[in-house]
Amino acid sequence: MHMLEKISAIEKRYNEINHLLEENASDYQKVVELSKERAELEPIIETAQQYRTTLTRIEEARSLQDTEDSEMKQLASLELEELEPQLLRLEKQLKSLLLPKDPRDDKNVIMEIRAGTGGEEAALFAADLFRMYTAYAEQKGWKVEVLSQNETGIGGFKEIIFSISGKGAYSKLKWESGVHRVQRIPVTESSGRIHTSTATVAVLAEVEDVDIHIPDSDIKMDVYRSAGAGGQNVQKNSTAVRITHIPTGIVVACQDERSQLQNRLRAMSILRARLYEMEMEKRQRELENARRSQVGSGERAEKIRTYNYPQSRVTDHRINLSSYNLSAVMNGDLDMFIEELALQDETERLAAGEFDETRE
Repeated sequence: MHMLEKISAIEKRYNEINHLLEENASDYQKVVELSKERAELEPIIETAQQYRTTLTRIEEARSLQDTEDSEMKQLASLELEELEPQLLRLEKQLKSLLLPKDPRDDKNVIMEIRAGTGGEEAALFAADLFRMYTAYAEQKGWKVEVLSQNETGIGGFKEIIFSISGKGAYSKLKWESGVHRVQRIPVTESSGRIHTSTATVAVLAEVEDVDIHIPDSDIKMDVYRSAGAGGQNVQKNSTAVRITHIPTGIVVACQDERSQLQNRLRAMSILRARLYEMEMEKRQRELENARRSQVGSGERAEKIRTYNYPQSRVTDHRINLSSYNLSAVMNGDLDMFIEELALQDETERLAAGEFDETRE
């Protein structure tokens, strides 16, 4: 659909919403839903009005260029010099607003960090990444809560799963999915040699029961005693929970909470997020022909970002962008990469001519 046709359809819907708001003024729930939809359309409507006004002024200025009056011709030329770049800017802005919105962008996230290649050093790097994302979340005013962790003896994580709650968390953190590589001298290395290790990061949108329904018949639940570091039992009662999703074989275990119910609730939350992500990836593959995959196997060749400690350099290989302030990045200064990745994604989608076909 042509951009102006798309705008006309949105303007029609916008006017319809205003009419429905008057008709349903006494229906609180309906008013809330319609007001939310109207608020989402307003930036498009306002930009479209500016675009049409600028287009009209350009047509008027061009018509004045045919006049015999040299002064009027000059004024028209000066106005066109100002208006034509303005029209291009508004057109780009409109196309950006018309891009399909990721339905997960406003959701909270569940992040999973796992040690990859590199043994104990990879586990220590996984812990560093967890601290990096915690610091980033604190800067944004988001809440971090550990859901499950598997620690090593010297402060690393074989695996850590945690939630981050806050406005737009998924829209920012979704770019962090993939294999992260570190190059440094491990604390466990006596000869001072630089090692290369990896950790995988998965970012899942947190979903509610209403978003994805899991029948009880699809679930197998096992309970057991929680184990502390080194494998010793820390609970006399069986409070740890292991849930297996029979159709997919996905297994989720939670043992950090003191009650079986709390561990079950957390495990179900993680399972729903993983199943939702699987469904969204399936749809994405169908629509975009597998433009971007989630997480690889943890092998070095699949890296999305490298953290080079000797050179204090962090490089994102997807956009070929480097920061030479590694300590700031490890303390949560990630926006430089996140904003550039979002911009690249938008540029690619604009080039592909994607429009949000749900906005009719």
